Amino acid sequence: MTPVKNWCYSNEEWQLCRAFWGVHSGIMQLPILKNTSCSLLQRKESWMEMKAEIVAMTAEAIDKEAIARGGEILKRGGLVAFPTETVYGLGGNALDPKASMKIYAAKGRPSDNPLIVHIADTEDLKRIAAKIPEKAGILAEAFWPGPLTMIFPKTDAVPYGTTGGLDTVAVRMPNHKIALELIRQSGVLIAAPSANTSGRPSPTRAEHVRKDMDGRIDMIIDGGKVGIGIESTIVDMTAEPPMILRPGYITKEMLEEKIGRVTVDKVVTAKAVTEIKTDHYVPKAPGMKYKHYAPKADLTMFEGKTENVVKKIRERQQLEEQAGKKTGIICTDESRKYYQGEHIVSIGSRENEESIAANLYAVLRDFDETDVDVILGETFYGDGLGQAIMNRLIKAAGYKLINADLQE
Repeated sequence: MTPVKNWCYSNEEWQLCRAFWGVHSGIMQLPILKNTSCSLLQRKESWMEMKAEIVAMTAEAIDKEAIARGGEILKRGGLVAFPTETVYGLGGNALDPKASMKIYAAKGRPSDNPLIVHIADTEDLKRIAAKIPEKAGILAEAFWPGPLTMIFPKTDAVPYGTTGGLDTVAVRMPNHKIALELIRQSGVLIAAPSANTSGRPSPTRAEHVRKDMDGRIDMIIDGGKVGIGIESTIVDMTAEPPMILRPGYITKEMLEEKIGRVTVDKVVTAKAVTEIKTDHYVPKAPGMKYKHYAPKADLTMFEGKTENVVKKIRERQQLEEQAGKKTGIICTDESRKYYQGEHIVSIGSRENEESIAANLYAVLRDFDETDVDVILGETFYGDGLGQAIMNRLIKAAGYKLINADLQE
């Protein structure tokens, strides 16, 4: 099978598409160029062998020579994975459509899923944002550098290949010394989604990146385990009042304390895929449309009163194991004592939501190593970080959610 040329590509862009087609595997939708969409393309050949250079350092002891090499890779249009305070990012030159194309190809990511541009100086925002509302300045002053992404109308400097064909651009300033140094040393703005294959749990350690990305990218910077563990909060500043498109560490309450009323997109709170019209839905930010964060095993979440959730999970565990399926359970420190089995994992304490967020993706990835067939999980609700945790879990489960309080 070979790709069919789309009229939206120039000859140069088309030759680049053909080059990628020959070396990349998996399902790939080519990046949108010139504000038009391209067909979903499939390929099953093996990736071209490209062993990633892996360099280890800490935020307190940055390897300047390695950072300089990473910067040169980015300048040449290559890809570098690096740590941030949230998750590991897969970086490419945000203003180079060819680099953005490489990011989509490496991840197997649908091209209408926008990339976030990472900056190291607020002055850089003026290069890529056509309009910066006063409220955005207030939020930047309060939360940058940090786990907050804001969406603005884009300038012509930002290619549509980076924005998923949208006239808006998502921007954040990471709060991690290695990430900031890499941006400064490279001299480019870095487009960086999470450094995992599309749909998989985001990486919180360099080893996660290596398993997904080795052979697909040029360099992996190992900065140890990240701190927060879930992706940044995304706020659409083109809306009035501003709207949360993806919950994260920066909560609605924290935002409203600075700028007043903030709304929440229905995609954030949806409990069923039927609540989201996905057929013609255009995602304005990462993580809004497609199944994300998913382990290899089939994940189902259970909500309701604690005693009912525990009872329902234990019943389902028994049924799955009677059917010969290896079953894992995601619980908390408080409920761990109620379960029995080989693959019972506490994700943290309900009294410390930050611990749950920090462990979330690592727990999902660890289940992959056990080869469980089914994962049954407790839910986490709340207006703060709990909302962000549940948002990730419900998407990881493909919206498979059972209300344990309902009588069958």
